[in-house]
Amino acid sequence: MTNTYSKKDRKYLQSFGARVRALRKKAGFSQEDFALEIGLDRTYMGGVERGERNLALLNIRKIAAGLKLTESKLLDFSLK
Repeated sequence: MTNTYSKKDRKYLQSFGARVRALRKKAGFSQEDFALEIGLDRTYMGGVERGERNLALLNIRKIAAGLKLTESKLLDFSLK
């Protein structure tokens, strides 16, 4: 996949993806089961977790809801 993101943007997307992966695993979901639960494709979720996707706001809402978090908690990178 070719993208034109800056190095800073790629780092942010990768950090977000790592956070989603950690929270998903903590919640006990496989990537496939989580994707099915929230109505997104497994390959899309893989791209999110690898930092390859620039998510739309509605998909952020779906991911947060699937993890039983508010959007602000999901985006709070200071929380582990």
